[in-house]
Amino acid sequence: MDNTLKTTRDEQDNITNEHQNCSSMAKDNNSNLQQVGDIRETTSSMKEALIIGRTKEKQKILSILSESSTQEITFLPTYGIGGIGKTTMAQLVFNDLQFKEYSRVWTYVSQTFDMKKIGNSTITQLSGNKSEHTDLQMIENSLQKLLSGKRVLIILDDLWERQSSQLKKLEGMLKLGEGGKVVVVVTTREESIAQNIHTDTVEPYKLAPLTDDICWTIIKIKSSFESRAERVQLELIGKEIAKKCGVLALVAQSIGYTLGNMEFDEWVSVNNSEIWDVLATGEYSPDHVHASLQLTYHRMDPYLKLCFAYCATFPKGHWMAIEDLIYQWIALGLVEPSRTFSNIQTGHKYIRHLFGTCFIEHPSWSQSTSFSSLFMKPDKFLIMHDLVHDFARSVLANEINIESPSCRYAWLTDHTKLFKSSMDPLANLFKSSVDPLTKIRALHFIDRGYLKLHAEALSGAKCLCVLDLSRCFVQELPDSIGQLKQLRYLDASWNLDVTESSEYQDPPESIMILKALGSLNKLQYLNLSFRQRPIGLPEVISKLTELRYLNTSFCEGYYLLDIPSANQSFIDCIGTLPNLE
Repeated sequence: MDNTLKTTRDEQDNITNEHQNCSSMAKDNNSNLQQVGDIRETTSSMKEALIIGRTKEKQKILSILSESSTQEITFLPTYGIGGIGKTTMAQLVFNDLQFKEYSRVWTYVSQTFDMKKIGNSTITQLSGNKSEHTDLQMIENSLQKLLSGKRVLIILDDLWERQSSQLKKLEGMLKLGEGGKVVVVVTTREESIAQNIHTDTVEPYKLAPLTDDICWTIIKIKSSFESRAERVQLELIGKEIAKKCGVLALVAQSIGYTLGNMEFDEWVSVNNSEIWDVLATGEYSPDHVHASLQLTYHRMDPYLKLCFAYCATFPKGHWMAIEDLIYQWIALGLVEPSRTFSNIQTGHKYIRHLFGTCFIEHPSWSQSTSFSSLFMKPDKFLIMHDLVHDFARSVLANEINIESPSCRYAWLTDHTKLFKSSMDPLANLFKSSVDPLTKIRALHFIDRGYLKLHAEALSGAKCLCVLDLSRCFVQELPDSIGQLKQLRYLDASWNLDVTESSEYQDPPESIMILKALGSLNKLQYLNLSFRQRPIGLPEVISKLTELRYLNTSFCEGYYLLDIPSANQSFIDCIGTLPNLE
């Protein structure tokens, strides 16, 4: 497996070098190219494949929960290997009519166990108001009120915490309600964790592996097998491939989609691939999934590989906005130039392909984990399965390791990895050295809370193409932002505290459009949504001649500092931008 991953990394290095050569020559002139209609991004076969072979197990789980209906609280841990379909099963339970009259909560727990996060997520979804309590006692007080006298279904997806003491605290927090009925379904990979969850009368439920026949059925659906003329020859090979899917629905779906574009001799090559050798031991490990996913990955064209790998820069479970993601791909030069299709259209083509392979999928309403997601439509967002995310990260390797000099994509939600000091390191971000930024091409500060950037914080980011400050209460944007000559993507949405300098005494909900932004002559994407009162100078906006996307939704108005007439329309400032879509 190590040699296989090394080959993948060597190939990725070659792709990156090719990308650097071609991106410097790519022209942003696709706005005048032929326009075609978008194709649907989802397929019924994907949804059908997801639930094949699980109907009986779903009914069994629902029956178990019905039998415990007399208890005020029921915990049902479900467990099984990664990729077997635990989250899918939880979604089926979550959306079943049996719980139609229940208030429902879905929380993605992840490898980082956080009681406050789980508590606040539950409060937010039950009350409809965002909860950000930092005191556990306040969280418990709120939960006691919200859970008492009500019927509530809670899904805790992907639990990794092994310490019994922590799990007991979690149980205690969810037991606070009185006179109601609370059902808690937990998904985890480990049986030992499932056994540690409180179960007076309900035993942990082990999700059964898929049979080879079910894997073959999934492959047939994903590969459009029934429409093939050579079905007799393909079936013998296809059944052999199904046996190598490791009883995992995720692998069967990915391989099935890839086979759909192959001829008979290519099916034979897939079946005989040495990548399957990692499965010969018969012992399951994440390498089994990685080996299977590599078969699909290696069939991608170089640009699509780059776009897929970039998705690993987002944290596990993160909702990726489709349009934002495509604009980031474009800003980074990851989208192949075309004389026929615009970059946006090519980006949507990549999305459809990744959907087909099940490398990405739409989140469901049940996976809404934050207050902001109440404003979101799941079909406008993407998520990655944990195992696919792990595979993508193995492809990027040091390019997303912020402690590596080769880092190109940084997501600063955990700044302690980059800064040794524990004393508010973000207050003097990059003040002492610009070395960490010299190769950075994408920098995310999402959900960092109050963030103060030194005036020269970004001066070393000569290669920066994507800057995301969304949901950060940035008090002052650094002057050095004007030096980002390669910047093509800037997201300052949900920032409620940005000002240019102290000379402007603006209310905290306003945002100052910096004069320096006018020098960003390559900027294509600017998001100022949920800012209430953007304030700025007309010449700043009018100089952004390459701007293609401008989002000021949920803003109460736009105020121009040097125009005395209050009737001056913001439209007048953007109406002359030649590329705005």
